[in-house]
Amino acid sequence: MIMLDGADYDQQWLIDKARDDDFYYGALNKIALSSSSLKMLLDSPKTFYNVQTYGSNESSPALLQGRIIHTMILEPHRFDDIFEVVDVASKNTKKYKEAQASTSKTCITTKDLQQGERIVDAFQRNEHAKYFLKQSQTEKPMVDMLGGFPFRAKADIWNDSFLADIKTTTDLKAFRYSADKYGYDMQCYLYCNLFQRSYKDWYFIVLDKASCDIGIYDVSEEFYKRGEAKFNRAIAIYKDFFVTGNDLDSYIIRDTL
Repeated sequence: MIMLDGADYDQQWLIDKARDDDFYYGALNKIALSSSSLKMLLDSPKTFYNVQTYGSNESSPALLQGRIIHTMILEPHRFDDIFEVVDVASKNTKKYKEAQASTSKTCITTKDLQQGERIVDAFQRNEHAKYFLKQSQTEKPMVDMLGGFPFRAKADIWNDSFLADIKTTTDLKAFRYSADKYGYDMQCYLYCNLFQRSYKDWYFIVLDKASCDIGIYDVSEEFYKRGEAKFNRAIAIYKDFFVTGNDLDSYIIRDTL
């Protein structure tokens, strides 16, 4: 299959290689689009260009906490390979900075670990949530063409009967709003097509970091269609500025206040 760099790759080789996070988030990120890149294109094609060109140093506490929780639930056997726990109260301490400078792992504090364990414990004690892990594969990669362009994806939970994605939130009651704001409808559309599944097979498992409540959401056809519309808008923006070659400096946002 022809990737964004113009080279022809064996699809199965790409899928197999995509199991490796370094390849998936590194080299493959440069030659394939993804759900997150579509979201960036909708927000600002300039942001997309800058991240693709210069990389991203984005590492907010929320993203880190989500990564900790995902690893504990989906790949617990890899936790010690990815994270190093430093027994300090703050990341601003000398001990923490020295620890991070001396390892290629991601350093986290004891508090980070405990917060993650509290939420993961709630997940593991909930039979409705644990059901999704039974006889399922986790972090299953896929690389395929969609809308004329190559895409990469990793399904949090893949099963013969469903796809499920784990999200964390600070307010479960506001998840409907968050799903629209963060493009989860577009992610649903993209993943269902890449993994050749109906929207009826898609679920979000949402963990509230404050209350430890758990929400399990299926999706409607309207939600799926809204994601399709966003996908098409993002692809149109990509074609406009990164295929046709229109001047990115001409991009503006018009609105009425």
